[in-house]
Amino acid sequence: MTVYIFPGQGSQFKGMGGELFDKFPEITATANKILGYSVKELCLEDPLNQLHQTCYTQPALYTVNTLFYLKKKQEEQSPPNFLAGHSLGEYNALLAAGVFDFTTGLKLVKKRGELMYQPKNGTMVAILGLKFDTIKIILKQNNFSRITVANHNSHTQTVLSGSKDDIERSKSVFEQANAVVVPLQVSGAFHSPCMMSVQEQFELFLKEFRFASPKIPIFSNYTAKPYTDVDIARNLAQQIIHTVRWTETVEYLLAQGETEFEEIGPGIVLSGLIQRIQNGQ
Repeated sequence: MTVYIFPGQGSQFKGMGGELFDKFPEITATANKILGYSVKELCLEDPLNQLHQTCYTQPALYTVNTLFYLKKKQEEQSPPNFLAGHSLGEYNALLAAGVFDFTTGLKLVKKRGELMYQPKNGTMVAILGLKFDTIKIILKQNNFSRITVANHNSHTQTVLSGSKDDIERSKSVFEQANAVVVPLQVSGAFHSPCMMSVQEQFELFLKEFRFASPKIPIFSNYTAKPYTDVDIARNLAQQIIHTVRWTETVEYLLAQGETEFEEIGPGIVLSGLIQRIQNGQ
């Protein structure tokens, strides 16, 4: 059984995409037209240091993921059995499932990135070395009720979202519990209630689009279950304020039998997380 997995924000780096932009000139030209700038220049040269800004990262990574997928599609005659993507990567999984075309997906991601870039009062940290249940207990015991689990990436890697003050106060508590606390370079508290206004605006934007039924089973970050036809717009809106349930998704897929995961995009972040999940880490 083959599963294509698409990475999300955090996998971007200067130079990503390489020669693929010239290999698929129509996609590159379409992206340039929709975005209003050269996506190739942004990804390969990043002259204005914009690649790590959410409003640029999301459309750039979606485009590069698409290029990697098209290359893979040329090489492989058989489609995968399942699809999944981490946060932004879910849009590439939906594209691969035939739910929408590249243009529609890029318009959605462009808007998503612009909206998510606006709130500035929040931040995120990765908590490494503690089990998920232990993290939840620590949050409850210390009354960190406004801190949210943004990403459940593996058994011992969890990303938290919240206000800058709350996250700062929590750092010493987690360090005392022998966790490694890694601040993330993000503009806001993604996948948390801090994004509620973003979620509401994006939900309205989604109403302008119509989506096809998935041709390949694809997993939702919001539910950690395969999409149904009626869930597409709802899941994409809810994903913005809810946990990315990556560990649950991978465990479900591993339980289906012998599974080969192929990361379609720049880097190997998700491949590393899957190996950790398989090892119980």
